[in-house]
Amino acid sequence: MNSKVNSRKMSMRIVALALFSALFSCQTKNADWQFYGGDSGGSKFSELKQISLENVKNLEVAWEYETGEPVDEKRPLGNQCQPIVVDGVLYGTTSRHKLFAVDASNGTKKWEYDPYADLDMKPQYHPLRGVVFWEEGDDKRILYAVGPKLLAVNAIDGKRIESFGEEGFVDLHLGIGDEETLGYDPYEFGIRSTSPGIVFEDLIIMGSSVSEGGSALPGYIRAYNVKTGALAWVFHTIPLPGEFGYETWASDSYKKLGAANCWAGMVVDQKNGRVFMGTGSPSVDFYGGARPGQNLFANCIIALDARTGERVWHFQTVHHDLWDKDIPCPPNLLTVQKDGRKVEAVAQATKDGYVFLLDRATGEPLFPVEEVPVPTEPALPGEQPWPTQPVPVKPAPFSKQSLTEDDLTDRTEEAHEFVLARFKNSNHGHKYMPPSEIGSLLYGIGGGAEWGGAATDPNGILYVNGNNMLWWLKMSKTEETKGQRQPMGERLFNQNCSACHSRDASPSVDQTYPNLKDVGKRLSKKAILSLLETGRGRMPSFQYLKEGQRKAIVEFLTQEETGRVDIHATEVVAADEDKLFPYTPPYLNNGNVQFLDTEGYPAIKPLWGTLNAIDMNTGEYLWKVPFGEFPELKEKGMVTGTENHGGPLVTAGGLLFIGATYDEKLRAFDSKTGEIVWEYKLPAGGFASPISYMVDGTQYIAISAGGARYGLKGGSKFIAFALKN
Repeated sequence: MNSKVNSRKMSMRIVALALFSALFSCQTKNADWQFYGGDSGGSKFSELKQISLENVKNLEVAWEYETGEPVDEKRPLGNQCQPIVVDGVLYGTTSRHKLFAVDASNGTKKWEYDPYADLDMKPQYHPLRGVVFWEEGDDKRILYAVGPKLLAVNAIDGKRIESFGEEGFVDLHLGIGDEETLGYDPYEFGIRSTSPGIVFEDLIIMGSSVSEGGSALPGYIRAYNVKTGALAWVFHTIPLPGEFGYETWASDSYKKLGAANCWAGMVVDQKNGRVFMGTGSPSVDFYGGARPGQNLFANCIIALDARTGERVWHFQTVHHDLWDKDIPCPPNLLTVQKDGRKVEAVAQATKDGYVFLLDRATGEPLFPVEEVPVPTEPALPGEQPWPTQPVPVKPAPFSKQSLTEDDLTDRTEEAHEFVLARFKNSNHGHKYMPPSEIGSLLYGIGGGAEWGGAATDPNGILYVNGNNMLWWLKMSKTEETKGQRQPMGERLFNQNCSACHSRDASPSVDQTYPNLKDVGKRLSKKAILSLLETGRGRMPSFQYLKEGQRKAIVEFLTQEETGRVDIHATEVVAADEDKLFPYTPPYLNNGNVQFLDTEGYPAIKPLWGTLNAIDMNTGEYLWKVPFGEFPELKEKGMVTGTENHGGPLVTAGGLLFIGATYDEKLRAFDSKTGEIVWEYKLPAGGFASPISYMVDGTQYIAISAGGARYGLKGGSKFIAFALKN
């Protein structure tokens, strides 16, 4: 009798165990990557561990999706899209802004949506780093921004949802303001969104990308109803009269200046209903004479009430920015151990290579931050540099901070002499020295951290790739004569283009943005005009300028404008003396010039790129390793790292996956040691963050091989990897 009872009990246990196993298997059979950054907190962490340290060597290509976009060999468009996966469907965008859906298990296309074929809209090519998914019952939507339009597309069939906004789109100018408030019509100037917004309940919260120069619109944060497209709330990053922070600017700054925008993306604490973001520098880059003060809320980590847009707290990482030190990536929400208790925190990596760790509820630093005195002289006339800057005590910076002669390259004697000559004739040393007409060598104009950002795991470890890039910044006066203006093309170039492009002799063989000296010898007028209309890569479209104004810029660039023109003789933007916007500063920079040696390598000694793991519970580094390689230098025994763009993915399998490097490889690292355990040469650079998901019990790693970083070939594929069967 007892044996029968025991046998029955054993059978019941086996059945129960089988049911539990089946339930567990069902729960882990599929796993989505539903948000940009994996989850709404931007962790870039996957709980999947089918791919592990032990078997990652067996990873191989599972499928490839060819987007079909042609790749221009001379001026290719890149693709930085981090796709998402929902219910076994992968959604992404192409280099020319087509939205697509494919079966995430095999790459078979389900549908494709071309906004430029569907809408009465000329192409405006710019980076698209991801898309947003929202659902309510059978209503499933993909939202993404193309030029100034935020689109809503049916996730099931790829059709535009015409009930959203105006026939399926919302103009991103909505919420910026009107001519009565600003003194100008914002719809006459450009705006776009290169990083996706974030969904909270029935809202999609959006940042924006705007000009770096005098035509920059203000970077207000807006929330729109995801069903109707109606404007829900606005947060003014450049405060209006009577608002908190207004006194940190000149009284007319909100009518004259722009930017202070969140272009890099944001995250949401769904439980507490707060949205977190970092903002960029105010316009214009490198000269702040028209904006004395700290300039809130530029260069800030900000927490807003996600339902209302009301400020909860802010923390400014750079006061009165004169160095284009935008916060370049979304923050990360994580939990750390502090004084024996768990603290919900937010971590923000910066272009300086800093990581600020703040209490998520209050914005108070969890490691001390010191206000350090910085140089304020010599400053350009009219400029009032802020006398201190915030520096976190922990963690230590993950990128270089200041330049000494010992840092200069010694790769070859010729390279050293070239770089040394520039060093001796430039300001150098302190990272916060004010810009000057002499010229300065400094870090931080480009990261440090870049738009790919960091990843975190449940143990409070932060993983971030970093760059050590040296820049040459030189200011020059804006030439104007009394009673007359500059020729239209020159004035428009100064307002719209000069923040990025130089027209002087370059100090190196290459730079971040092309030097436009003698551009008419390299490109036809028609080609230049086409680029101004469509944009390309990080260059925005200038469709908001009238055709005659774009042609005037072309004439100026090809040196065919003659003489000065009377301000009433032709239509010049902001030609009237009483008009504040667009703003032309008295000093302009020489373009974003990365300082390289005679052969195009960085002008400093390696390491040029690193990958870092930081324990945010203690602020101490677990490891730092070189990241990327130049094969021709590796053959000579040089360990260098390379510049890198695109972020990491961390998994519960003990792995960190990342592309990003200029050698165009996708690598897997041991997340505990930083050791490379697998790598694959992509057909083009993986300058987007990889993702991980599971379909029908198989874990995949996927990435866009879009290429086209400065001088590198473009690509048109999305590639997914899985273990060999």
